[in-house]
Amino acid sequence: MLNPEASYALTRDRFAWDIPEHYNIGVDICDRPAAENGAAIAIIDVSEDGSVAEYSFEELRQRSNRLANALSRISAPGDRIGVLLPQSVETALSHIAITKAGRIALPLFTLFGPEALLHRLRDSGASVVVTNPDGLRKLAEIRDALPDLRQIICLGGPEGALDFEAICAAESPEFTAVNSRAEDPAVLIYTSGTTGNPKGALHAHRVLLGHLPGVEMSHDFFPQPGDRIWTPADWAWIGGLLDVLMPALHHGVTVVACRFRKFTAEAAFELMRSHGIRNAFLPPTALKMMRLWPEAEAQNLQMRSVASGGETLGKELIDWGQRVFGVTINEFYGQTECNMIVSSCGVLEPTEPGVMGFAVPGHDVQVLDEETGAVMPPGEEGSIAVRAPDPVMFLEYWNRPDATAEKFLTVGETRWLLTGDKGLRTASGRIAFVGREDDVISSAGYRIGPAEIEDCLLSHPAVQMAGVVGKPDPLRGAVVAAYIKLAEGVAESPALAEEIALHVKDRLAAYEFPRVVRFIPEMPMTTTGKIIRAELRKLAEQEAANEQN
Repeated sequence: MLNPEASYALTRDRFAWDIPEHYNIGVDICDRPAAENGAAIAIIDVSEDGSVAEYSFEELRQRSNRLANALSRISAPGDRIGVLLPQSVETALSHIAITKAGRIALPLFTLFGPEALLHRLRDSGASVVVTNPDGLRKLAEIRDALPDLRQIICLGGPEGALDFEAICAAESPEFTAVNSRAEDPAVLIYTSGTTGNPKGALHAHRVLLGHLPGVEMSHDFFPQPGDRIWTPADWAWIGGLLDVLMPALHHGVTVVACRFRKFTAEAAFELMRSHGIRNAFLPPTALKMMRLWPEAEAQNLQMRSVASGGETLGKELIDWGQRVFGVTINEFYGQTECNMIVSSCGVLEPTEPGVMGFAVPGHDVQVLDEETGAVMPPGEEGSIAVRAPDPVMFLEYWNRPDATAEKFLTVGETRWLLTGDKGLRTASGRIAFVGREDDVISSAGYRIGPAEIEDCLLSHPAVQMAGVVGKPDPLRGAVVAAYIKLAEGVAESPALAEEIALHVKDRLAAYEFPRVVRFIPEMPMTTTGKIIRAELRKLAEQEAANEQN
């Protein structure tokens, strides 16, 4: 656990990992806190209709034991078990039971369509899926193409599936958890697929311990007395599961689970206010939507910490967050394969807008020359890399030894995981995100990252969302192209496009302003809320090709 010191440097230098040989996620986040204080509230479950149910750690222990007993009857150790459920106590129970039983959890988004589910279930060879009636209907469309899928457990027990409640009721509330090693596989999380088919990142039980310093740092030394945490991020995403749910339960902190019929800023603020939320992980997309609500600054929240990650934040959102939440939004960085490795921490060091933060204690994060492996000097762009081994680092890509090998660079006796992101180290030692390697725009000799331009575009009142890519150009190689989703009630026009372009030109470097501004009805997004710039690049490339023809 991180101990707050007088500076980041002292906090980093006095931290040391303590990874036991044997460790089990389910035991750590459920059985251990239940033994310490079984009556403590683990989860507050808020349903779509607003009804609320509270569950203690002892209730989680007994119910997860029943499910673990049931899973042990219908699956084998090491089997992949899908969890196709929204935020709910049953989702938490499923992950706890799966890991206690020595199986591998496969988180699946409820927003996935049949094709996305088919890829993940077929690639992983999942033998069991835990779901609800909505998920069961999707699975029915593809079940014939899934020969490895032997059983479906469904809440409510409709025909064609095992009844979740019935099979649990038939089992004992006691279960002897597998004495897993920290290195044993525990969870298989598929990448968000911003480019190409999603790959399954296989993580060991130790991945939770590897997340803890980053969670603690991004939430201003979490936990503190009275903490209560919530995120709108789905628990099928590593950001919801391993940045919020599991670390909070590890620390004995209450987690609020909520299923919105549709996420709105008003609903988010109401939930935070009515349930006394003190800590929140709010992805940039959620923050941007909340920023647009006219009454945001009139809320009376009691926030102690707000963290965000997934896309770079800029000064606009940081300043707004300070006014609305009364705290500095801490920005963290990571990816499915190696998460929570960089973070800011407002109570430890002042933040630098547009700069992610410092390497989280326990992680050796450097900016490298990808060709030579040399560490780049401050101010020079390179590839963000993490020294292996690292407790938070994935074991391998599922059935993809080629992709696993390509993810690493060996320099002498040192092995680095390459994130695929470009960055630079500032004079203060922080790491700034430039962009995905394929997101960086080369224009007339300049290398331009999209994040700063997107942040500037968001400061225009007509802009709700913005994605920036390079459009092929015969003279400059590429020009900056901005794709804009306008705020509600704003009409598109050539004059507005010019106004938005000049808005950037007046505020950033002359070579950074978008020479192309296009309005689109919806922004292409991954299920984790990241802009799919690859889709925008296709639009830009098609437009350039049409112009040449």
